[in-house]
Amino acid sequence: QVQLIESGGGLVQPGNSLTLSCSFSGGTFSSYAMGWFRQAPGKEREFVAAAAAAITWNGGTDYADSVKGRFTISRDNAKNTVYLQMNSLKPEDTAVYYCAAHLGYYSVSANSYPYWGQGTQVTVSS
Repeated sequence: QVQLIESGGGLVQPGNSLTLSCSFSGGTFSSYAMGWFRQAPGKEREFVAAAAAAITWNGGTDYADSVKGRFTISRDNAKNTVYLQMNSLKPEDTAVYYCAAHLGYYSVSANSYPYWGQGTQVTVSS
């Protein structure tokens, strides 16, 4: 059974950076597309970033418009870990961030991902 464990959340001031990690176990990491989603209080869960399975030919990535140019998703297949580097953080980035995985090419739809982590809180505030 695939298990995902996020870490790295915390309180950070606007304009600063934070890196989230998601440790993967229970499957062949390179075969799974990985995604990051977030959910703010009172809002629906939204797509943040995704990375194609390592076995795909182009290793594609995708980002929500709200984070494009500020966030970077990357994967270390040797460590079975996916990262979300977040720069120039804004108060509106405050949310619980979730890591997700599914077999196949990446997707921006949360419904495509059967495996989820427990989430890690990111709070951007001065």
